[in-house]
Amino acid sequence: MALGALVDLGLDADILREELHKLPITGWALEFHRDERGGISGTHGVVDIGEQRDHIAHDHGREHHHHHHHGCPEHHHVHHNNENGPGTHRSWKDIRTLIEDSPITAGVKKRALDIFTRIARAEAEVHGVPEEDITFHEVGALDSIIDIVGCAVCLDMLKPDRITCGEVELGSGTVTCAHGVLPVPAPATLILCRGMPVKTGGFPAEMTTPTGAAILAASVDEFIGAGSFREIKTGYGIGTRRMERPNLLRVSLREEADVPPQGEGDWRIEKLVLMEANIDDMSGEALGFLMENLFAAGALDVTFTPVVMKKSRPGTVVSVLCPPLKLNTLRELMFKKSATIGFRETEAHRLSLRREEDTLGGEWGDVRRKRVFYGDKPLRSKLEYEDRARIARERGISLEEAEDLVLRVIPGKEKEGSYGG
Repeated sequence: MALGALVDLGLDADILREELHKLPITGWALEFHRDERGGISGTHGVVDIGEQRDHIAHDHGREHHHHHHHGCPEHHHVHHNNENGPGTHRSWKDIRTLIEDSPITAGVKKRALDIFTRIARAEAEVHGVPEEDITFHEVGALDSIIDIVGCAVCLDMLKPDRITCGEVELGSGTVTCAHGVLPVPAPATLILCRGMPVKTGGFPAEMTTPTGAAILAASVDEFIGAGSFREIKTGYGIGTRRMERPNLLRVSLREEADVPPQGEGDWRIEKLVLMEANIDDMSGEALGFLMENLFAAGALDVTFTPVVMKKSRPGTVVSVLCPPLKLNTLRELMFKKSATIGFRETEAHRLSLRREEDTLGGEWGDVRRKRVFYGDKPLRSKLEYEDRARIARERGISLEEAEDLVLRVIPGKEKEGSYGG
């Protein structure tokens, strides 16, 4: 459905196939055809694995028409042993090597490996085995590779500035897979959806597979409930099942709407989460290491505030500002790498001005400049410290003189007020 929606959006299916044929795998074909659900037309994508289909345990309670369809429950057929002999399974290590050694672009490799890694880690957690022991059924691995690498190729072709997504529908009921009858959402799906805004019960079936959840987890920059956009084009990926409600995946290509001249349009408002912990038994070095790890894990801001705690003990309030998508990762890190046994969480609204970065050139080399705008009007600017320091060292002058030197020789440029950050 994801491939169908992206092709329906306008991406060239022939170029997609051409890129996928760079992978050292055979025995597949990628087909697209027009279809409709609930009166809405779109594109149905099918990975055809030909005669190999007879080797798939396809009894998932639906008709497959001799193809393996994207969106099939547990469609990657994960196992965690090698009992069926050589050639029956592909290990996660094999798939990783296959992708890494292929001539596809670095961006496609990075995203595809990220998606597959998330699936392998989730399945390893579900089955209680090491990640490296996860193996994929030979044919299940084949169409999973096409699905996942294909999505990575499409997103690399599209090159969006950012990817957003609304609330994710997981579905309800049960699903039959290689391990028997499981509740919906599947255990791996729940792990992969950690930190996402999700809902259940909207459909009496599995609506988000582990593969779909992994694609979202690896690709979405921000989960939003509403926004102001200019719609450019919309694509629909058609699902196999016919249901009471349209079984579709919708993908929109949008531009952010022009910033209104006044009011809240002059700044950006984000819904974030503020995590706070009072800690009195960590050294300064340990706190510094904690801050480093929090930023690396996706925290937007980390601050330490000295306080006096109970029994007059000196302590530190560790404050972490983060997007909802990173919340569970940062929660785990706080418990594992700090001394806290608990912390507070509150919803926070961050208001911020638009920032841009450009480069000023001259006899002193390139100097990066950050500029802040209030609406469309430049408000303040700041030259990058490292670049000012380099010029100051080379010429034996102060930082202020280095900044004056850079701004003085730029035609039409006046020194603007500085800002911190």
